[in-house]
Amino acid sequence: MKAEAFARSHVLREDRADGSIVLSSGLALSTAVDTTDQWLKRWAAERPDTVFLAERSGPGWYEVTYAEALAQARVIAAALLDRGMGPATPILIISGNSVAHGILSMAAHWVGIPTVPVAEQYALIPDAHGQLRYITDLIQPRMIFAEDGAQYAGALAMEDFAGRDIVVARNPSAGQGTLDDLLRGGRSDVDGAADKVGPDSVVKILMTSGSTSNPKGVMTTHRMMCVNQAMYTDTLLFLQRRPPRIVDWLPWNHVFGGSSNFNQMLALGGSLYIDGGKPTPALFGQSIENNTIMNGTVAYNVPVGFKLLRDEMRTNAALRESYFRDLDMIFYAGASLPGDVWNDLVAMSEEVRGERVRLTTCWGMTETAPACIILLEETSEPGVIGVPMPGTEARLVPEEGIDNRFELRVRGPNITPGYLRDEKRTAESFDDEGFFCTGDAVALVDPADANRGLRFDGRITEDFKLMTGVWVRAGNLRLDMLVSLAPLAADVALTGEGRTEVGILIVPPPAMLADGRLSDDGNGAAVGEEVLAALREKLEKAAQHAHGASNRVTRAMFMSQPPLIAQGEITAKGNLNFRKLLTRRKALLDRLYDDNDPAVIRV
Repeated sequence: MKAEAFARSHVLREDRADGSIVLSSGLALSTAVDTTDQWLKRWAAERPDTVFLAERSGPGWYEVTYAEALAQARVIAAALLDRGMGPATPILIISGNSVAHGILSMAAHWVGIPTVPVAEQYALIPDAHGQLRYITDLIQPRMIFAEDGAQYAGALAMEDFAGRDIVVARNPSAGQGTLDDLLRGGRSDVDGAADKVGPDSVVKILMTSGSTSNPKGVMTTHRMMCVNQAMYTDTLLFLQRRPPRIVDWLPWNHVFGGSSNFNQMLALGGSLYIDGGKPTPALFGQSIENNTIMNGTVAYNVPVGFKLLRDEMRTNAALRESYFRDLDMIFYAGASLPGDVWNDLVAMSEEVRGERVRLTTCWGMTETAPACIILLEETSEPGVIGVPMPGTEARLVPEEGIDNRFELRVRGPNITPGYLRDEKRTAESFDDEGFFCTGDAVALVDPADANRGLRFDGRITEDFKLMTGVWVRAGNLRLDMLVSLAPLAADVALTGEGRTEVGILIVPPPAMLADGRLSDDGNGAAVGEEVLAALREKLEKAAQHAHGASNRVTRAMFMSQPPLIAQGEITAKGNLNFRKLLTRRKALLDRLYDDNDPAVIRV
């Protein structure tokens, strides 16, 4: 792809007397539509036979065109209105991505009914039903939707759902409605109801991951979602040249998959083929098959997903050919893409296409709809997230005593108005100028040239102090340790707050427990000598390159029990909730700092 397919970085910089810096885009923000249903109506008129949503059905795909999607959304919207639903009666969606999920959501948003998609793990794991109870109490939904009444029977039978309208796409139990019931339509005036819906209408509530506290309900408006897509097309210029197509697994309960990717296809008349796989050992085979029989023009994924695809494509020529043949861009988010994966994907794209595919990323949050900062220039530096998108401003507040490290605050039309039924945390999240306080730290790639962009520098809320008063930048050190300890660590939790040394509790890869290299001793993990020696060697090598006590890990221990989503130790997105984990496993944390414990590795 040629460089002009991306806009050039054009950053305006204001240096303030208090040491803060305000960055904004010199690119103009184009006019956005007011509501997402305008996209659906446009493409149903201009490209009625184009596939909008598709999911696997037998050896092929069940496909729904724009004209079909509009017709179905209209009759469902009328049926919802007939049931007395409106802005104060949300729909809680407890199952994952599906055509039914997508069309129900569009119908609801059209007439101002908020949808609340949540991680399907909360419903499928009985011990995680507590999260569903918490969310139900916060949201107070009128309707509960699940794709399969049998698969989600346990959750649908929860006492908390009693008296609410339960609708499933298939396999209903007694007393449950079906999507077919809604598709029979109603007599309510859809257009009249839609006239009362505008850019500031809250039509989606997304739950935060809860990595540092209970999940918060992020109010998402039509304006947030519509403006964000204008920001994309103003910067990713190639998106305007042909309708995009994606084969995508990213969950719709998360802002990346559900707001960014879903709406990008809808905004541009593109096609979303739902990948029922995931980058996990049990489901990745489905992703391989789906990406072999259908390819995308854009690829969105998290780094671990791209790594697994890279590994498979090294020997799977059919997948490699299909994946890269029509690809315009690889877009990663959630973490930095490892250099070896980056280089291999570029090399494979050159082999298939005769030219290298562009790789990029952006920074965003659930509260920002999500994209705020985007990488427009090619770079080889890890962690670079780019420059403000058109219409957004980034305020960099300097961290005391540290050169070129700032708290990132953002302001723009894509920022949430706040958290549902939580005025206190809403007020705490904005500064006196209306900038949203993200809690993330950034650095200028080049302090003298803002067009070089920003580099992600960890989560300020994860940093902690040693007893010596030295700060540990936990986010960066965690990423460094994951690289240093590969392949012995699936994740690590840093420890040492109020102590004199930095330690880590290691989440081992599942295979390590399965093949007997680790065994459960009831709390920590009994470790074989071979693993002990390999870990000690890696820790010693990392310590040799550390600068100061805050970057040197001196003790480590494996956990034999994986983090539990039901106990809040890990979020639905797969992120460790470090504070909850260390609180619940205090006994293991104490053992880590016991020099006489044989399971502790010291360096």
